[in-house]
Amino acid sequence: MVQFLVHLVITAALILLVARSVSGIHVADWTSAILAALVLGIANAVVKPVMVVLTLPFTILTFGLFLLVVNALVFWLASAFVPGFKIDGFGPAFLGALLLSLLNMLLAWAIGPRV
Repeated sequence: MVQFLVHLVITAALILLVARSVSGIHVADWTSAILAALVLGIANAVVKPVMVVLTLPFTILTFGLFLLVVNALVFWLASAFVPGFKIDGFGPAFLGALLLSLLNMLLAWAIGPRV
């Protein structure tokens, strides 16, 4: 449970960092960022697998690059459910999802494997 909460807070901090870096993404405060991290986690667990299966032909044709679009759509969808977390369009959602993924990957690499 502690590991989940730590991951949630780290993801919220990364969302705040992404909001400062990408114009078109707005986060009101820490509460909105934590709710956004929670909703994004739920959307990644529930909605994203369905979207990946439904868009499999596009993903195959684009050699997997369409998964970036799926990530952006899930990120944009999460903003629709969280008050205080707003994304102005697909462009900021795409850049924000890409940056958030890269930061998460970099952080996971820096911390190392979980025990």
